[in-house]
Amino acid sequence: MSMAIGGSDSNTIADINVTPMVDIMLVLLIIFMVITPLLQKGVSVDLAKTKNPREMREADRDDAVVVAITRDAKIWLGADQMTKDQLGTKIRDVLVSKVDKTVYVKSDRRARYGEVVDVVDIVRTAGVDTLGLLTTRVEGQGGEQ
Repeated sequence: MSMAIGGSDSNTIADINVTPMVDIMLVLLIIFMVITPLLQKGVSVDLAKTKNPREMREADRDDAVVVAITRDAKIWLGADQMTKDQLGTKIRDVLVSKVDKTVYVKSDRRARYGEVVDVVDIVRTAGVDTLGLLTTRVEGQGGEQ
């Protein structure tokens, strides 16, 4: 009986066991799927679609002042829900310390027009320099006009 020492005569095949790696990847995927919606600033609304929107990258900054109007006429300043009466004073408070007095309004495309106009009026009265209306680009359009 001879035993091989050192493995030079061994017929063993090195095989990588990928099952633990797949398990870890699936756990990470689930964690990211759960955490990603929590990372969104404020409330998400179904924005109106336009053919030629102007890019407003400043609205994606962490310190951007974004007012959202949902389909059921609820008003959000960032992640805080409020009434129309509270909105003007809250915006004034936020803009006091800012050099760039720009406020972005994003409205659900099914929100009532009157509600959006009221919010825009309140925001303008609060002393903003620039008001941006956030929209999304229409996808799948044939030719440029």
